[in-house]
Amino acid sequence: MTEFVLYGGKGGVGKTTCAAATALELANRGERTIVISTDPAHSLGDCFDVAVGEEPTEIEHGLWSVEPSAASGQETYRRIVTVLAREFRSAGLRLTDEDVEELFAAGMVPGSDELAALQLVGEYAAEGEWDRVVIDTAPTGHTLRLLALPDVLTESLSTVSKVRHEVRSLVASARSLVFGPAAYLGREERVAELERLDAQLSTVSEVLRDPERTDFRVVLVPERLAIAETERLVAELRRFRVPVDTLIVNRVLETVDPRCERCSRRKALQEERIADLRQAFPNLGVRRLPDLGNEVADRAALARLGAELG
Repeated sequence: MTEFVLYGGKGGVGKTTCAAATALELANRGERTIVISTDPAHSLGDCFDVAVGEEPTEIEHGLWSVEPSAASGQETYRRIVTVLAREFRSAGLRLTDEDVEELFAAGMVPGSDELAALQLVGEYAAEGEWDRVVIDTAPTGHTLRLLALPDVLTESLSTVSKVRHEVRSLVASARSLVFGPAAYLGREERVAELERLDAQLSTVSEVLRDPERTDFRVVLVPERLAIAETERLVAELRRFRVPVDTLIVNRVLETVDPRCERCSRRKALQEERIADLRQAFPNLGVRRLPDLGNEVADRAALARLGAELG
């Protein structure tokens, strides 16, 4: 089965770098790997120095990357509303194509980014084309919306389905009184899109909560604010029943020049924060990644980090 590795955490802590490094390492091991960005401010392409878009782009042998566009999530919402509009029109209720467009006139529907990403995850989980899927998530707030969206949309789609059923039953009863059995001839099936989306969301919910298939890794830097946000994120992940076993402490100073007093103080403070982290999360593994400075954009540096991340 396809296995998923997700990186989450505060903005600017190195999630994209960790995702890119992990994907590179997995591909080098011979696993067919795709890395996805769910962050609206995509930067995977910059990390690999390759233009990445909505379709899988080959980075190197065995490794692909994709950055879904909010427009695809927007289009899914539009199709759902269009299905309902058709049903309402069949019942004699006025909801024109212009009315549908008006709903989207203000721009992107909130959650379009997350929906586009979820559809990709659902697609890749179901088709089995990839051995591993690595996900570079958006900063914490976006990630929590991403995790909540399957349950929210599943409930919403259930309500939509009930409304459709009631409307169609009323219309069918009225038409059968006039036309008899002929009322059901040529009846158009319009639910395929809704059923497909519902199935995708169910798949995503199952995958994200399956410890045999999903490994959510929280990335942070050894600073007080980052640790505080990590505590909130881990609590929310557990509430969503998403398995999280590993904390990645990024940009840790390995060695410093003993003649640099400021550097020595910074390293000592980092060690204190890492000790605090281990105390706050005694049941989670803690991995340290070195501070590579500007070298992190180098492919060799990604390979080094990937070997440490596994």
